[in-house]
Order: sequence, then structure tokens, then C-alpha cells
Amino acid sequence: MKYIPQRPPFVMIDDVISADEKHTLTSFTIAPDNIMAENGFFTEGGLVENMAQTAGAGTGYMAIKHGKPMPMGYIAALKNVTITGLPKINDTIRTEVNFGQIVMNFHQVQGRVYSGDQEIASCEFKIFVNPDQPAGS
Repeated sequence: MKYIPQRPPFVMIDDVISADEKHTLTSFTIAPDNIMAENGFFTEGGLVENMAQTAGAGTGYMAIKHGKPMPMGYIAALKNVTITGLPKINDTIRTEVNFGQIVMNFHQVQGRVYSGDQEIASCEFKIFVNPDQPAGS
């Protein structure tokens, strides 16, 4: 939680497995009381939020590593959202994001969510990162 501005009950990642300037990998176990769970499954919105928080965790990790405050980021656009399955309550998902081009303060990101070895969701998104607005301000 030190790498993202979200707080319970809206936290959609548990662990940052790896992170660098171009790639972040997280894991998340879906609890029965998760705010984005419905009818025994993690929802589509939860999967998108999980990808966005994974991107945020990577950005936050790198900021802290370089002694900078964690910046605030906002989803500016979603594109090519594909969801082929929903994980069940108590499933653990792995999420990876790859950071592409940065134009001004807009970061192009590709996200993918896996349940076991199966890719169940992906999307491209643009995130506006405001380095002058630390998270939580």
C-alpha cells in the first residue's frame, strides 16, 4: 500500500512482485468481501482497476526508489479492453503492465491479467501522471 494512493476498501493489489521503469508485476487474492466482487466473481471493473493500480504501484515504486514523492495519476483513456473470464472469490490473479511511450505527462500502458496460466483480461490505457501533485494531496 505504500506504492499506491488507494486505501481499503478500494485496494486491488496485494504484492508488488517486480517493478522497474518498463514493467510491473503484482498479485492479488480476491477476498469474499471485496467491494468489486459480485455473485462470487471479481467484476470487469475490478479487473480494470487492478491493472490501473498495478501501473500506479510501478510508478510509485520507482518514485520512492529514486527518493521522489509518489505522484498522483489518473486514467485518461481506455482502449481495446478485452475480458475473457472473471476470477472467482479466493482466486489469486497476477497482473503485469508494460509502460510504453511517455508524451508530456501521459504514459501509454499495456495491461494483462492472468488467472493461473490463462490470460483473462487486457487493455491499453493512457495515464496522466502529475509529478507536481503527490499522491494523497
